[in-house]
Amino acid sequence: MTTTQEFARGLNKLAQDRLPEPVIDEATRSVLNVIGTSIGAARYDEIDILVANALETGAQDRPSRVPGRPEYLDMMSAALAFGAAAHIDDFDDTHLATVVHPAASVLGAALPLVARSEVSGLGLVQAVALGVEAQLRVAVAMTPWHYDDGWHITGTVGPIGAAVTAGVLLGLQEAGLTSAIAIASSLSLGQRQGFGTMVKPFHPGKAAANGLLAAGLAAQGFTGSPTALEGPRGYFACLSPEVELEVLCAGLGEQWELLRNTYKPYPCGIVSHPAIEAAERLHDRMNGAEPTAVRVHCHPLVVELTGDPTPTTGLEARFSTIHGVAAGLVDGVVGLRQYDDARVIAPEPIAMRARTVLLPSEAVARAAAAVEVDLPDGRQLTERVSEARGSLERPLSDTELDAKVTALVEQTLPGRSQHIIDVVRSLPTADSTTGLLAAIVPED
Repeated sequence: MTTTQEFARGLNKLAQDRLPEPVIDEATRSVLNVIGTSIGAARYDEIDILVANALETGAQDRPSRVPGRPEYLDMMSAALAFGAAAHIDDFDDTHLATVVHPAASVLGAALPLVARSEVSGLGLVQAVALGVEAQLRVAVAMTPWHYDDGWHITGTVGPIGAAVTAGVLLGLQEAGLTSAIAIASSLSLGQRQGFGTMVKPFHPGKAAANGLLAAGLAAQGFTGSPTALEGPRGYFACLSPEVELEVLCAGLGEQWELLRNTYKPYPCGIVSHPAIEAAERLHDRMNGAEPTAVRVHCHPLVVELTGDPTPTTGLEARFSTIHGVAAGLVDGVVGLRQYDDARVIAPEPIAMRARTVLLPSEAVARAAAAVEVDLPDGRQLTERVSEARGSLERPLSDTELDAKVTALVEQTLPGRSQHIIDVVRSLPTADSTTGLLAAIVPED
């Protein structure tokens, strides 16, 4: 048996029984978070473009809808638009060890399928859990080398996770799931050069569509290499200079990468979060004083991933720790408004960015930061964050997650947030997904 086949066998075996309750609970939280992020971004210009293109060029059979939108689209186009909307604010779930955003692609592949078939709420949640786990294990096996080479790991592992989720929903067994994974491994995409542009959220969207395609083909008998992942010219060999292949199947079903997933309190690159939190605290301590200089002590990865000092758009600003800190100092809170294009180019944050510098050091942990400000009266204030809010050490509570989702949903479907939260949280006991599908779109 090959590693690819062993991986598919393990996932298929897990699909036959009820998953552990902590896994079900965390998968439900992932579904809730990504439903919120997708609805929150549903009316953005970028999603308008994807939907318009689908209506012009997509298939005429249009059974699917994108959360927060009225249009009916073909399944592939709906998966693409959903995955893109879920990720565009950089507010979706994040696996800190690999920086994969797993739920956008798997739920993007799942919703068009459950709209066409009878699936219980638990069936959906478990399929999502297995798709998330599959892609995270693939990611762990090639972290950090793959990402360091410039690949956007969410786009490259996303099709595999989406194919597993879709395959489970389609009832694929071991051989079919092996084929789905093999096909999906040929459909990876995404380079980090696209960060800060419309292309970045396109990656998990296309990953959702590609995974859905892979599973659908496998269901009809299309096959791929049984050594697609580990072969000498296979997925890992082509995409990573090093790989720890043994982690792919080790402890599968006993140890869950899904349980190391986290949820963001800020809509931007996660390495910026400790410094932003420190800046928000400093805002309260400055009592209206305007700093003359700002120094951010951070891990070197902050400069590499989010080092843009002069963003001009909201998409660019999500990769600017300097902007996040400046916004925190000026506004006292960093949310979606602080990443509006208009706010990014406003005089106040521009002036504060000009006074702010990043001081990277290996001595600073990835989840930590210290922000120092010099005030006109000669005082120097410092705030240190050792573990950022939203990290594994300080995870968002259910109450905090609900508040995040509420704020996102209300800007697109006002008055619907609590109903959507209740429906999603009740999925593990729901007989079908009909209520979910009705709750997350505008009324006809």
